[in-house]
Amino acid sequence: MSFLIYIPIGLSAVIGLFLTANAADTGMYVHGLIFVIASILAGFFVIKKSFDRPAHEGPLPGEDFEYCDGVIRAGLIASTFWGVVGFLVGVIIASQLAFPVLNFDLPWTNFGRLRPLHTSAVIFAFGGNVLIMTSFYVVQRTCRARLAGDYAPWFVFWGYQLFIVLAATGYLLGVTQSKEYAEPEWYVDLWLTIVWVTYLLVFLATLWKRKEPHIYVANWFYLAFIITIAMLHLVNNLAVPVSFAGTKSYIYWSGVQDALIQWWYGHNAVGFFLTAGFLGIMYYFIPKQAERPVYSYRLSIVHFWSLIFLYIWVGSHHLHYTALPDWAQTLGMTFSIMLWMPSWGGMINGLMTLSGAWDKLRTDPVLRILVISVAFYGMSTFEGPLMSIKAVNALSHYTDWTVGHVHSGALGWVGMVSFGAIYFLVPKLWYRQRLYSLAMVSWHFWLATLGIVLYASAMWVSGIMQGLMWRAYDSLGFLEYSFAETVEAMHPFYVIRIFGGVLYLLGGLVMAYNVYRTIKGEQREERAIGVPVSATAQG
Repeated sequence: MSFLIYIPIGLSAVIGLFLTANAADTGMYVHGLIFVIASILAGFFVIKKSFDRPAHEGPLPGEDFEYCDGVIRAGLIASTFWGVVGFLVGVIIASQLAFPVLNFDLPWTNFGRLRPLHTSAVIFAFGGNVLIMTSFYVVQRTCRARLAGDYAPWFVFWGYQLFIVLAATGYLLGVTQSKEYAEPEWYVDLWLTIVWVTYLLVFLATLWKRKEPHIYVANWFYLAFIITIAMLHLVNNLAVPVSFAGTKSYIYWSGVQDALIQWWYGHNAVGFFLTAGFLGIMYYFIPKQAERPVYSYRLSIVHFWSLIFLYIWVGSHHLHYTALPDWAQTLGMTFSIMLWMPSWGGMINGLMTLSGAWDKLRTDPVLRILVISVAFYGMSTFEGPLMSIKAVNALSHYTDWTVGHVHSGALGWVGMVSFGAIYFLVPKLWYRQRLYSLAMVSWHFWLATLGIVLYASAMWVSGIMQGLMWRAYDSLGFLEYSFAETVEAMHPFYVIRIFGGVLYLLGGLVMAYNVYRTIKGEQREERAIGVPVSATAQG
């Protein structure tokens, strides 16, 4: 079987050479070379893996098998790395908006190319790696079964990293199909489809051979995320390439149909990639860290089925006051408002899991990070339906209010729950007694929280002011403010946003350092959090 693995590797190398030799543009030439290099590295990886001994030999206590944790360790390192990269690029583009001179004259350093690099790095590189890593960890532990396949999980991991590199380099080279959260061109989309189908098969096969009769609720959320994202990706990215040796393609959909398909995809990328998948993290890691059972398992099932049924309908609320038929706009708004119920039911379930363990928030900064992520989830899922109401949307849409909303959810919910999962997993995956420093986790918590508050509040104020200035008329019925005047008024808030982003980036760097020292097996000497110094001295 190990020899058969070289066939697809060799085939991919040949395809890469063909694309490089016949490239119709610079983007395809560079990506063909990347594909060749990746194929060569994959060959060396398979050879090395064939001779390597597993990092943990023999079954774990109480088990008759060993878990496949090597790929999860790699995913954790990749998640940490891509998180710092994404936060850094975010600070750079925020600085470019406040100080346009920072765009420089180079085409690949301007805001237009760096902005999709930032969104993809944070959502797909950081968030995607966290989801793949945690889903592989959770499905094994809750099913008491080793990950299906030998090379397949590793193909999912490395194939996904290749997708990230192809997408990122494409943005810098100007290779994009100009669709929000779906910028990569046709051949990168094809590669991601292969990787994602393999991911689905690995997850399903692991569930199939489970030794636990019950499928834990976190796995339902992960499965919904994987299947729905596959469907969204395929439909939204249907395209006809101009040439098989060139990057350019034309989307199958056109006009208002393209807009509807795009935001059916775009909002459900939020709903299933950034919500359902990370709810799987919440339902496993908060009970584990709090050492308490889920508050209501029945509520978690209601949360799951109502969320996945309602969320798929809400994308049209991005198209209020457009050419989309009014009934479709109203449908999206109605389902968005209905989402208040399951979203807040899930938030309450996560927070109430701490019943009887609230005192741990004083001494456990990892649990503190996980809990505040659920609080931000509740806030964002209240604000989102509110902004979908047509009267509110008339003020908020196309303004920085939307930017503040997105980042309160992305940094507060997605970022914080990811940090909590990483901190939980590092000692377990590397068999350490504890993290290198809990005090540094506490510092990370405060840096990230203050960064989010500054960022989101600045954008809320800027956005509402922006919307009000746009709709202000003088006594003669003319617009009272020019567009340039609104930009000038927003400048102080853009500077505040930079500062908030810098704090969040510093928190990410603190986490990366803590993870690095923990992997090395080091432990910092420090007093327990929440214990007075006098009590420590007496002890």
